[in-house]
This record gives sequence, C-alpha cells and structure tokens, in this order.
Amino acid sequence: MASQVTYSRRDASWFSERSLRRHAGVFHLWAMGVGAVVAGDFFGWNYGFLAGGFGGLLAALLLMTALYFGLCFSLAELSPALPHTGGAYSFARASMGVWGGYLTGLAENMEYIFTPAAIVVGAGSYLCAVFGTPASWTPLWWLACYVVFVGLNIWGVEMSFRVSAITTCGALLVLAIFYAGAIPHLDLNHWALSKEAFLPNGWQGIFGALPFALWVYLGVEQLPLAAEECHNPSRDMPRGIFWSLGTLVVCSLATPFFSGGMAPGTIAVGKSSEPLFTGFQTIFGSGAGSRVLALCAVTGLMASFHSIIYAYGRQIYSLARAGYFPTWLSATHGTRKTPHRALIAGAVAGYSAALAVWFLGQNSFAGAVLLNMAVFGAVLAYVMQMASFIVLRLRYPGLYRPYRSPLGIAGALLAALIALATFASLFLNPDYRAGVYGAALWFVLGVIWFYFHAKHRLVLAPEEEFAMELER
Repeated sequence: MASQVTYSRRDASWFSERSLRRHAGVFHLWAMGVGAVVAGDFFGWNYGFLAGGFGGLLAALLLMTALYFGLCFSLAELSPALPHTGGAYSFARASMGVWGGYLTGLAENMEYIFTPAAIVVGAGSYLCAVFGTPASWTPLWWLACYVVFVGLNIWGVEMSFRVSAITTCGALLVLAIFYAGAIPHLDLNHWALSKEAFLPNGWQGIFGALPFALWVYLGVEQLPLAAEECHNPSRDMPRGIFWSLGTLVVCSLATPFFSGGMAPGTIAVGKSSEPLFTGFQTIFGSGAGSRVLALCAVTGLMASFHSIIYAYGRQIYSLARAGYFPTWLSATHGTRKTPHRALIAGAVAGYSAALAVWFLGQNSFAGAVLLNMAVFGAVLAYVMQMASFIVLRLRYPGLYRPYRSPLGIAGALLAALIALATFASLFLNPDYRAGVYGAALWFVLGVIWFYFHAKHRLVLAPEEEFAMELER
C-alpha cells in the first residue's frame, strides 16, 4: 500500500507555522481526561435504563470498565513510546501502514466530531429547562456553546487547560452533591430491583445497553493527543491516564446507582433529556434550588464539550499536517499556537450534524442518535488501536517503551472483543439505526476521499517519518 501513496517534503518554515506549545503536566492531563468524559454522567447514559433496565445497565458498565482498563493500559504504553499529537492515527500508522493510520484516524475523527454534537444537544435541553425557553430555541443554545468554547480553545493552550481544570472540578463537585443528597431518598427494592426495573428486556438488554454504558468512559482515550503539548510525556502521560480512569470508574458506577435507586425510577430517568435535573428535583423539589443545581450541572456538560473540542482540534490538525485532510487545516495561530482552523472546521461539522438530526425529525432523541454515531467511530478506533498495540508488541519488541502494560496482549484482545460486541449492538435499536447508517456513510465517504485524492498528497510529518524509520 505504501508504494501507492505520494509524499512531499516541506521545509522547516512550513512546520514552524504548525507548531504547538508545551504546557501540560499530570494535573492538566487528569483534568482534561476526566473533563472529556464527565458529561456522560449528566446526559446520555440514562438511555441505557430504557435498553437494559437497572441491572442491564450496571452489567454493561462492568463490561465497559473492563474494556477501558484494557484500552487505557495499552495507551499508557503506546503514548510515551510514540509521543505525537496524532494519537491513535500515529499508533496505527507505525504498526499497520498508511491505510491503517488513515482508517484509524478517520474513525477517531468521527468520534470527536459527533461527541461534542451529542453533548451540546444535552446542554441545550438543560438550558431550556433551567431558563424556560421554548424548544425552538435549542439550536441557538447549541450555537452559543460552540462559539464560546471554540473561542476559548483558540485563545491558547494555557486557557484550554485552565478552563478544563475549572469546569472538571466544578462538575465533580456537582456530582458529589448529587450523590450525598440522594442517599436519604434511596429505595432500591422499590425503584431498582423490581422485575420491571431490573431486567425489563431480559439478558439481551445488557447487549442493548452497551453503547450507553460506553458513554460514561468515551473520551478518556484522547489524552495521547496532548503528547506534543505535554512537558514530559514519558512520565506524565501514563499517570494522567490512570488517574483519569480511576476517577471515572467511581463516577460511572455511582451515577446510575443513585439515579436509578430513587424516585421517579429508571423509566422516567431513562426518558429524560436532563436526568441529573430530574434527580435534583427529587432531592430538593422543583423550586429555585434544583434549578440552580441543574444550571451547575451544565458545568459538567461544558467540561466535556470543551475538552472534546480540544481533542478534535488536535486530531484534525495532526491528520491535516500529514496530508490526510486538507493541509490548510493544519495551520496554527501565529501568536497563540493553537490549531484555529481545525477547531472552527470541527465545530461547523459537528453543529451541522446536530442540525441535520434535529430537522430530520429526530429532535426527541437527537442526543441518543448522535451518541450512537459517536460510539460507531469510537469502537472502530478502539479495535484499530488494540490491533496497533498487538502488532507493535509482536513486530517491534525492541521499541523503547518507558511504560509497559501489565495486561499485555491479553488486555488488548479483551478490549477489542468488547468493542466489537458494542459495535454490533449499535444496530439493534431501530430508533437510532438511521444515525448509525449515517455514520457508516460518513466513514465510506472518508475512505473514498483518501483513495482518490489524499493518498497522492501526503506530507512527511513527524508521525510519517517515525513510522518510516520503524519500517527500515
């Protein structure tokens, strides 16, 4: 395949216009990793109650926890060994060649475009509920969120990590208040363990709940994208990944446990567009206090929205710098050294996808449709990343690895198998199937773009040169 592609060399000035600034340490990486995911505790996971009930969702969450342990241990080994902004693309490019790199990068790109689109739909529902605005205003809330947080990401990497730290800590504080307030209202026997609530769709409900269980972890794998903005990726990247994963495990199990174990029950929470607001109404009533806390809950959504915008900006930038995407998208701001063009392009794509789902009559489940589209890209990227890990272990045992996964190839295989099962589950629910087909079409169009256009215009970017050195 490599012989069928064409490369061009660019001089140092071209790459200097596409340079990033180092800023991140372990705390910044932790905040970015948790922040990228914490929206999953505020919106989206609750559809798993409809698919699998209380027991089905918790069982699916245990499977997802196993997947992410295998994934994150593998990424902790890969990211300091290949410390490039390309992340998943660079891992696959080094292990499986140009096509492997592009297909992995394309799948991850879909994940990072559709994830903030799904999050902003949830944020719009919360904001409409808090301020009492009509449903027709919802796309305007989405637009406002994109404008504000794309602007903050363009402002500078220091601002990106500072906002991520503030919003992530605020989101965790809101969750802590929710957990503490829910304890006196718990009645598991009535709300969670009854036959109607525990496994309403039988054991197959576990399978149907997998995409929504994945939502409370989806995004933590973005941390390798910060490699070129991290002071010491060999030391800090594994620590940032593990601290993020540990925090997320606690939240991913606690949120559905407390939400489903009290009034109004799993069915009502499962149908809600703002499930934490529903829980706060049980705890504090429907007065001003619950509305204030629901507004604070938007902080959690914005933490992930902001962090995933950071991720797609770096991911588009990296693929464009190597010529897989149009190279003009890889330019960075002259003084702020942020990939401003990539950030704006990703926002346009995500907002357009949300509007398309909305105007096609899926506004009631727009968030769930976009969530499934994001999961489509994510699980494909996970399978490719685990294949990259295994190939690099087998083909390049001498590659310098500052950290080695204790789970090894077995952990990567387990993660890949659960990801494949999740991919199959996306086609089960007819309410979301149209979105999955749309994601598949997006992927096919991306492959056509590369075959007929981009493969003849690749650039010898750092990831490409590193992979070629390995091949020699």
